[in-house]
Amino acid sequence: MPLTNAPSLRADAQKNRDRILAAAETVFLEKGASASLDDVARTAEVGIGTLYRRFPTREDLLAATYSARFLALAKASREEAGDLSPLSAMRAYLEELIRQTNFYRGLATSLETVLQIGTPGCLATTEEGMRLLDRAQQAGAVSSKVGFDDLICVATAISLATEREGPACTRIAHLVDIFINGIGQR
Repeated sequence: MPLTNAPSLRADAQKNRDRILAAAETVFLEKGASASLDDVARTAEVGIGTLYRRFPTREDLLAATYSARFLALAKASREEAGDLSPLSAMRAYLEELIRQTNFYRGLATSLETVLQIGTPGCLATTEEGMRLLDRAQQAGAVSSKVGFDDLICVATAISLATEREGPACTRIAHLVDIFINGIGQR
């Protein structure tokens, strides 16, 4: 169920939604993306049924909680991409996506599903990644056989390999370089 076409909520429902998102941020930061949704509901001081009415799956809640971060990622990428070569722009996007994914421990295991949820941030991040990949392919810097799902697979793998070190992990750039060097045109 896309969250972008949601009808306007009554004031009390909007308040509950906001409380759930704030609680999810707190709980996911503390316990990771696989934290109990009961903990989220308890922290938000709402019933679990209220949480599930607003966010039917864990991925829906993660996508909604992450939407602003993903919007910022897409916006920054778009602003910086013009100053970079197509391959460098794609590399920078991928590094930042991995850093953002590592913000909540364990998010990497759901990244592909989360990006398909349809929040404004998920849509913007996906569109930007696809735009940068297409740009790099048009420039002949990346094989036409590489798809956006391949980028997400690699982002997931690198995120899982580096998540214990957090978003500031210095190995992210090195691992992205290994991948980028492997997908270039020969």
